[in-house]
Amino acid sequence: MSSSRIHLVSAESRVEPFVADEYIERLVWRTPGGGSRGGAEAFDPKRLLEEFINHIQELQIMDERIQRKVEKLEQQCQKEAKEFAKKVQELQKSNQVAFQHFQELDEHISYVATKVCHLGDQLEGVNTPRQRAVEAQKLMKYFNEFLDGELKSDVFTNSEKIKEAADIIQKLHLIAQELPFDRFSEVKSKIASKYHDLECQLIQEFTSAQRRGEISRMREVAAVLLHFKGYSHCVDVYIKQCQEGAYLRNDIFEDAAILCQRVNKQVGDIFSNPETVLAKLIQNVFEIKLQNFVKDQLEECRKFDAEQYLKNLYDLYTRTTNLSSKLMEFNLGTDKQTFLSKLIKSIFISYLENYIEVETGYLKSRSAMILQRYYDSKNHQKRSIGTGGIQDLKERIRQRTNLPLGPSIDTHGETFLSQEVVVNLLQETKQAFERCHRLSDPSDLPRNAFRIFTILVEFLCIEHIDYALETGLAGIPSSDSKNANLYFLDVVQQANTIFHLFDKQFNDHLMPLISSSPKLSECLQKKKEIIEQMEMKLDTGIDRTLNCMIGQMKHILAAEQRKTDFKPEDENNVLIQYTNACVKVCAYVRKQVEKIKNSMDGKNVDTVLMELGVRFHRLIYEHLQQYSYSCMGGMLAICDVAEYRKCAKDFKIPLVLQLFDTLHALCNLLVVAPDNLKQVCSGEQLANLDKNILHSFVQLRADYRSARLARHFS
Repeated sequence: MSSSRIHLVSAESRVEPFVADEYIERLVWRTPGGGSRGGAEAFDPKRLLEEFINHIQELQIMDERIQRKVEKLEQQCQKEAKEFAKKVQELQKSNQVAFQHFQELDEHISYVATKVCHLGDQLEGVNTPRQRAVEAQKLMKYFNEFLDGELKSDVFTNSEKIKEAADIIQKLHLIAQELPFDRFSEVKSKIASKYHDLECQLIQEFTSAQRRGEISRMREVAAVLLHFKGYSHCVDVYIKQCQEGAYLRNDIFEDAAILCQRVNKQVGDIFSNPETVLAKLIQNVFEIKLQNFVKDQLEECRKFDAEQYLKNLYDLYTRTTNLSSKLMEFNLGTDKQTFLSKLIKSIFISYLENYIEVETGYLKSRSAMILQRYYDSKNHQKRSIGTGGIQDLKERIRQRTNLPLGPSIDTHGETFLSQEVVVNLLQETKQAFERCHRLSDPSDLPRNAFRIFTILVEFLCIEHIDYALETGLAGIPSSDSKNANLYFLDVVQQANTIFHLFDKQFNDHLMPLISSSPKLSECLQKKKEIIEQMEMKLDTGIDRTLNCMIGQMKHILAAEQRKTDFKPEDENNVLIQYTNACVKVCAYVRKQVEKIKNSMDGKNVDTVLMELGVRFHRLIYEHLQQYSYSCMGGMLAICDVAEYRKCAKDFKIPLVLQLFDTLHALCNLLVVAPDNLKQVCSGEQLANLDKNILHSFVQLRADYRSARLARHFS
């Protein structure tokens, strides 16, 4: 029983970590009578103690056994460690002996190698002169055959040994160059003739191999010809045959790119200097094929059709430079950028020298035609806008006095501004800028771009916009005209839209061309002058238009307002809320406000509306002071001003609304009871006004002359 327990304890201790509390707990539960009092069997402490004592003895016995086993294993480990250390020492000694033997072997190999190299040098020193002597002997033998005039050697008679024959004749040809002509003229002639014949045969063989597509044979023949004078002719033949059937499409530039790409893959397998051969092919394509194509495309239209000439020049130059960019990926030598640039320049130099003259000449004629076609469609004969001292004097007088100098022109509402014309002019100029960017030399680009810009300014800003402004100014009627057609605001609206388009092209297409040059400040200054000139004329026209609006309101008031409106005969039978004159003026003002908002943008709307509102207020203020008011008439005047104030709200300008609020408060002086005059005058809206203004309104009352009213106001 005890042995089985020991075995069980050992197994448990090996299976899982030993925990004393858990171990004792399990032991108690396994012991009969060791459980709690409420278990199936009564608790027996003596039995449990006896079981503990027995178990402790068993554990002590097991501990002793394990301790003896541990000691035995430690002794065995120490013994094996000593044996292993001894074995390592023996291996180190063996390794030192082997390393010493290896060093001795290495020294011996180095010694033998030195001897072998020395022997090789000696053998080469002996063999080289021998080989040269043998070669010289063979050359002398072949030279004697040329002296005798009969070539008997197999190398000259066998066509299959053309490579060896070429090597020999090339050397003999070099030797013959050193011989005196008087004694060896005949043999030199024979060697030269044979040299030429072999050269021709090799070139013919290369040509045949190329046609058959035998790359290896081409490479072999090219290597032999490399030492001949006709090697360049071999390259020429190769380049010529490469181009046979290469230009079958309608696009010569695409054909050229495909050809060069194909040759680039092949040329390295044939020639020892592929970059030179490829560069020569590209030069041939540019100087012959492309140059002739460009000449055919440009010379035909150069004298008769400037538009087509410029389009073709831009297109051909662009496609040529694009082709050059594709060829940049090939190996063409050291400075391929300069090489390709020179080829492009050789093709286009005669066309680019006077490009800007053709461009500006065409742009001027085209712009003039666009404008003339527009004015012809309107059946309009352009007036000449005078310049010089008298015209400048008139302009200054007109700006200061706002007087129309000269007869007014009836344009029947035509603004003489056309967005279609503007778009056409800008489109032509945009194309000119693009061509200028592509075709101008970098050093000439800013100057050429400025010339194009001045043409745009001349025809768009001066000949079209400025002319329309001048015509519009001349078409503004005088301020006392009746039923005048105030169309200058339409001119303002269209001129503003057009100038936005002009400004966009200035920023998008001109600025990139001149941004880093002194021409930038010159262009900005010119643009500023144009803007100031147009703004000055727009301001003048708007000012005169506002005067005309006020004049129209005066006509309405003069025609519609009656004295009896504010001093009715029957004070108790007045039915209207406001006068007919007020209704028509307000309708007219609302129409003009809407027109101003549609014609302008940004802060300009507020500026013009504020000016119109101030003048509108002044007109109504002065108009009201022309009448005498009864009590009921004063009420009507207040109703009219209330309607004017409602109209002023459409302006959305605080100052204008404030002016009409004050005017409305002044009109209250026309109806307030005499005893309350001082109180009303000291109110919030009237307290800061000049006393003379208040007095002037009080004087308009029909009862002002009464001593009581005068006493209360004083």
